[in-house]
Amino acid sequence: MKYRRFGRLGWEVSEVGYGMWGVAGGDGGWSGADDETGMRALQLAVDLGCTFFDTAWAYGEGHSEELLGRLVKTNPDRRLRIATKVPPRDRAWPSTRESRLEDVFPAEHIVEYAEKSLANLGVDHVDLLQFHVWEDAWADDPRWQDAIAGLKRRGLVDGVGISVNRWEPTNVLRALATGLIDSVQVIYNIFDQNPEDELFPYCREHDIAVIARVPFDEGTLTGTLTKDTTWPEGDWRNTYFVPENLVPAVERADRVKADLPEDLPLPEAALRFILSEPTVSTVIPGMRGIRNVKANIATSDGAGLDADLLARMRAHRWDREPTWWSQ
Repeated sequence: MKYRRFGRLGWEVSEVGYGMWGVAGGDGGWSGADDETGMRALQLAVDLGCTFFDTAWAYGEGHSEELLGRLVKTNPDRRLRIATKVPPRDRAWPSTRESRLEDVFPAEHIVEYAEKSLANLGVDHVDLLQFHVWEDAWADDPRWQDAIAGLKRRGLVDGVGISVNRWEPTNVLRALATGLIDSVQVIYNIFDQNPEDELFPYCREHDIAVIARVPFDEGTLTGTLTKDTTWPEGDWRNTYFVPENLVPAVERADRVKADLPEDLPLPEAALRFILSEPTVSTVIPGMRGIRNVKANIATSDGAGLDADLLARMRAHRWDREPTWWSQ
């Protein structure tokens, strides 16, 4: 495992982290999760050098946090970095331009869910507390700023981050300019390259950590989905992969696959594309099984894509706008 500096917080974190939405299960999540398999996968990741774990209260209404708490307790000799998220009070993902701070992140709600997350995790502080949605119109509002300052004074939170809404990488720049935000979590993959335009240069200039999420485009960049793929009732992917998304995404993934050498699997290429970008502090693929952990962590060997292949992957950029199904 290779390690990278996590912005101005100065942590050294594994460049392949662990996205923990998929291990939680539950309504509105990913089907097929079970705790025994999830804990084995999490422990293997630790054994292979993974040190950054991204969870949220919304992942199983605290269950993912509970699993991470068990992992941390089982590995007292390892410095595992805990990142979690405060859910929007109105439970609306994503927020919209009409969303009001008092409906989404009132101060008392931020504090309440920070404390709930600490209880679920069984720890006395978290390394990184993130807002799970964001509107940059809130950037200068003292209500969220004061709530965060209070949590820091109490020693409950070390760093503060924002998880940016899907396909809105600039809807955070005003918040970053306040100097109060230490990290930004953004969708970045072979298709979604637009963070490179404005967000990444800003983060480099101001030493803000970047967490790259959705490296496989929710599954299409694994090469395993077809135009007819469906999921069990209650699985979130049924609401995201509506036909107007699934069909073009699979077609584009097939074109990416055709542009790769025969000995380079699409999921590996997807991760190596991201790891070729030095602005990224860590990438957080979701991993629910041993096979996934082994394959994903193996990409952290210091070998990104060569210049020619990287240029070919850049040609697959797909600029998308948020819509009713993008969540």
